Amino acid sequence: MPKKKTGQRKKAEKQAERQRDIRSSERGLAIHPCNSLIECDQCGKQQKNRAFCYFCNHIQKTVVCGSCGMTKCMNRSPGGCLVKHGANYITGVKIAGAICDHCETFVCHGRDCIQKHGCACPLIDAVCIEVECERGVWDHGGRMFKCSFCCGYLCEDDQFEHQAKCQVLDAENDKCGSCNKFGQWSCLKCKICFCDDHVRRKGVKYARDEKFPCPKCGFECRETKDLAMSTRSYKFGRKANTEGEESTFSYGGYTVQVQRQVYSDEEDYEDDLVQGMTSMNPTDFQYGYHGQYDEDEDEE
Repeated sequence: MPKKKTGQRKKAEKQAERQRDIRSSERGLAIHPCNSLIECDQCGKQQKNRAFCYFCNHIQKTVVCGSCGMTKCMNRSPGGCLVKHGANYITGVKIAGAICDHCETFVCHGRDCIQKHGCACPLIDAVCIEVECERGVWDHGGRMFKCSFCCGYLCEDDQFEHQAKCQVLDAENDKCGSCNKFGQWSCLKCKICFCDDHVRRKGVKYARDEKFPCPKCGFECRETKDLAMSTRSYKFGRKANTEGEESTFSYGGYTVQVQRQVYSDEEDYEDDLVQGMTSMNPTDFQYGYHGQYDEDEDEE
């Protein structure tokens, strides 16, 4: 018979399982030291953690490692120091071993930091997904963020604007693109909806509790009822027809024909004006001048 597990053994196994889940899960960008906020020593402007100031190109005196977040080397860095400095504590530029090509931060001279940070840097593909922006880490001074809906990279200037308009479909309705059913599942990267039948691929088995991946890009689809999805709206003047007297007026996805009526006589126009509109005497409304107008004053 197998030995019965003690309480201490059960506790150790639960802790090891919890540690594996923490390591395997994706950490937020705000937790990484390479995306932390610092203040320049010379110009005093706040920016992302970087080796050189984005505004004045000044080398920072207080060096923060972009991998482990260490500011002082006490000869206990992860994996051991590549620079032997005995029992002396080192601060500033002396702890710098390299500069990351992706996030522009100093990396300390610890063996693990230099070996692993270049491949595991979270800002390798950090380019803003906004069409008007498309800037990387080296092109702006702010930190990088991720959209909570489509998980795309955003710069500090576009994070609020993008998340406010992220839940908008690239269609005039929220129906499935393959049929006329209601789109129960929405992909926030492709901005399209799928019904319960077309979100599944043929020959693919899906787990019971897992969400369906997008058939187009593989991103995790979310239920449309859990989101505040809206449809695409068109600007004023879409589908305008300038030929002839008839024209169209479009707003909010609806198109209305506008018919211009030509009056041959002033009496007909005055009759329609009395029936459908309210006429106003010019003397009843005066803007900017509330006194009586005298023509003699103008001639003088």
